[in-house]
Amino acid sequence: MAAREKARYWHIEIMEWVPAVFIAFKVGVLSIGMFYAVKWHYDQGQKNGTEKRRAVLRASLKLAAFFVVLVVVLLLVTFSVGTRLGLDLNFP
Repeated sequence: MAAREKARYWHIEIMEWVPAVFIAFKVGVLSIGMFYAVKWHYDQGQKNGTEKRRAVLRASLKLAAFFVVLVVVLLLVTFSVGTRLGLDLNFP
């Protein structure tokens, strides 16, 4: 009986890390996507030569700020949905 309770506790302990791992994965994927989006826009500005460098950098910063806001909103939505589903998302 004690082995069964220990296995159940171990399973619950591991399941507490699942949201943290998913959030870290989302942040990593969105950060990589943001980097390549900014790089592509910057390269397009350099290749065409019609836009000034300052305008391209300004557009890149706006895009980066937009992605940061999207990440924050995604995190808030993720936590609210997790809370509504009954997950305990409080940090120890």
